[in-house]
Amino acid sequence: MIWIGLAGWGDHPELYTDREAAKHKLASYGAHFPVVEVDTSFYAIQPERNYAKWAEETPEGFRFVVKAYQGMTGHARGGTPYADDEEMFRAFRESIQPLQQAGKLEMVLFQYPPWFDCTKEHVEQLRRAKERMDGISSALEFRNQSWFTEELRERTLTFMRKEGWIHSVCDEPQAGAGSVPTVLAATDEKRTLVRFHGRNREGWNSSGEANWRDVRYLYNYSEVELIEWKERLGQLEQQSRDICVIFNNNSGGHAAGNAKQLQKLLGLEYDGLHPRQLEWF
Repeated sequence: MIWIGLAGWGDHPELYTDREAAKHKLASYGAHFPVVEVDTSFYAIQPERNYAKWAEETPEGFRFVVKAYQGMTGHARGGTPYADDEEMFRAFRESIQPLQQAGKLEMVLFQYPPWFDCTKEHVEQLRRAKERMDGISSALEFRNQSWFTEELRERTLTFMRKEGWIHSVCDEPQAGAGSVPTVLAATDEKRTLVRFHGRNREGWNSSGEANWRDVRYLYNYSEVELIEWKERLGQLEQQSRDICVIFNNNSGGHAAGNAKQLQKLLGLEYDGLHPRQLEWF
């Protein structure tokens, strides 16, 4: 089954057509899509009460992809408020327990930074991270091409299968060492993650600019580009039972429209969503 959703639920005003819907964005989002990616967890480990609230606000069968805290993936170069890695991972695992208990945690996404290249040291870091996430489905996304060179691609995929990592397949611009190609290979027979980052090649490496996040993910997929993905997703479905697709091209407000366009192209209809007109009183 293919599950389509968006990165975050706050930046999609076209989904919230009235004042009450805008006040209850996640509940309203659950009337449109069956899965969402939580990005706030990257910037800070969220309190358990947040996840408990989000689980309660979403329909039964709804799924969450939770992004790993930045300290867990080496992004937090200035340090973290935790004594050591063990304490940090433990705090993160405890925070997501409400989603686990509700049966709504699809996976945790470990997205590593562009400077995280294919070295023995980094391979060992991945092993330790996976050990600390024992029992929790975890996806792995690279931002450095060295993992998928012609020489190392199969070794990387074999490593991911052996260690139990879910492959996060990316659609992103090919813009040098800090981007990865689209590799249509599942590493887990139950789950695969696909993330659409857009194809803004000029904006991809603009991290030095003040508004780089607004530039990097500024892209509107054409129908031709989405049609290409019908075949690609079919290939992945032959390798993995569930495919979770997340549109992350939020900068220009295109993610929701592109997600619905792909859903229509695939002929998908989801049961169990919230009704479009929720009763607020």
